[in-house]
Amino acid sequence: MDQRTPGSRHRKHAFVTYRWIASTAELAEYVARLAGEPRYAMDTEFHRERTYFPKLALVQILGAGEIVLIDPLACDLTPLRTLFASQSLAVLHAAQQDLDVLTHAVGAVPVRMYDTQLAAGFCGYSTPSLVSLLQSELKVTAAKGDRLTDWLRRPLTDDQCDYAASDVAHLFDLHDALDAQLVADGRTQWVLDACEELLRKPVSGTDPDMAWTRLKDVRVLKPRARSVARSVAAWRERRAMSLDSPVRQVLPDLAILGIAQKQPRTLQELSHARGVDERHTRGTIGKELLEAVLEGAASEAGLPAPDGDDLDRALRPAVTLVSAWVSEVGRRERIDASLLATRHDLVAFLRGDADARLAVGWRHDLLGEGIRRLVAGEAALTFDGTGGLNLIDVPG
Repeated sequence: MDQRTPGSRHRKHAFVTYRWIASTAELAEYVARLAGEPRYAMDTEFHRERTYFPKLALVQILGAGEIVLIDPLACDLTPLRTLFASQSLAVLHAAQQDLDVLTHAVGAVPVRMYDTQLAAGFCGYSTPSLVSLLQSELKVTAAKGDRLTDWLRRPLTDDQCDYAASDVAHLFDLHDALDAQLVADGRTQWVLDACEELLRKPVSGTDPDMAWTRLKDVRVLKPRARSVARSVAAWRERRAMSLDSPVRQVLPDLAILGIAQKQPRTLQELSHARGVDERHTRGTIGKELLEAVLEGAASEAGLPAPDGDDLDRALRPAVTLVSAWVSEVGRRERIDASLLATRHDLVAFLRGDADARLAVGWRHDLLGEGIRRLVAGEAALTFDGTGGLNLIDVPG
């Protein structure tokens, strides 16, 4: 199987022909042909349950008239950098995790990318799966894979290969169908802007000092405890990166919150913090945790606030009000509300940040004036009697 040759597989849901690539020379030859194509479709299979960084197990590409399955365990993926640097458009579905794994495995991502899940969000869908989108747009019933399949096993089974190939088999047709709708609605540039934003988004592990913001319930902590949580979470992130181990195996979230609340100064006090076990109080780990506690307790003043905490108190109720208006605009315009504005976007705009996404471009055109009027007291929201909201003028 590792030397799989071109072949076809007939399954209940699809007929897919693919070629297995397990040599760097063969990959380089394919890339040389593909880089001159206007577009290619791509997907990846990976695992990260036992590692910090995603472990790439397979790369699937449709382009230059064929589907190839590339084995990263058998060949050097460096030739893909040439493809990614070309002007050929990469078409992916739900690309964020693929971009993450490619950054770590290849050291590059495509300079031009089109995410069909993002595009679907501007056509009335809400983060649709590839299976549901293919059914809705193309009436294609895609093969359903085993969510728990082991993609790092070798040889892969025929069913695994068929499923992997089917993930890219229809992406060109899906791209065309969605693009036609976007052109008709005048939203093509909106999608291109959203895809560009995704390409610029940091991948996992780039900023340990922001790891604390992903902790559940961290916002209920008092300022000093929150600062300790930030410091300990950053230590955990860096250690997990150095060991290439999942963060939960280094220190569970519960332990970070327990340490932040207790703020121990000795190993004995550390051992009494909730979520901490014996391995966290021995040797270097215990010493480094106590140092992280001291560092966090001493740097409270410089702590960045979670979304909304540093917003003027008089404006905080506006976040909820504006969120309702964003949801209404998304419903009326058939745009996934998460693409319009996140809570972070709303806070940044209300705070007057110069780089707020709502301050410029198509988001401002759709939402900016309405938000300004709501916050200024010039407009109000009322129910329309059919489950929607109306923005009405407030008498001056």
